[in-house]
Amino acid sequence: MHATTISNSAQPRFAKGVRLQVDAATGKSVLLYPEGIVELNETACEILSHCDGRTLGEIIAALAEEYDADPGALAADVRETIADLQRRNLIQLT
Repeated sequence: MHATTISNSAQPRFAKGVRLQVDAATGKSVLLYPEGIVELNETACEILSHCDGRTLGEIIAALAEEYDADPGALAADVRETIADLQRRNLIQLT
């Protein structure tokens, strides 16, 4: 699976022209990009709100602490979400 190959040291960042925002009409979190809009579920929004220069490992640790969850259990979901957005050219890994 593609998602499991993302290193803990990778830094997910929004691709050029992509931004996280709350849609004024619906109140839902969305990713805006030049070609359109992606409505996010709560989990994806939480993950993306931590993409502020932190490494993937730091994001997983922060979410685990914030939600009192097992980092190992969270890691697969976080990697899967990041990998999906990377395939859609909405996230870049540095």
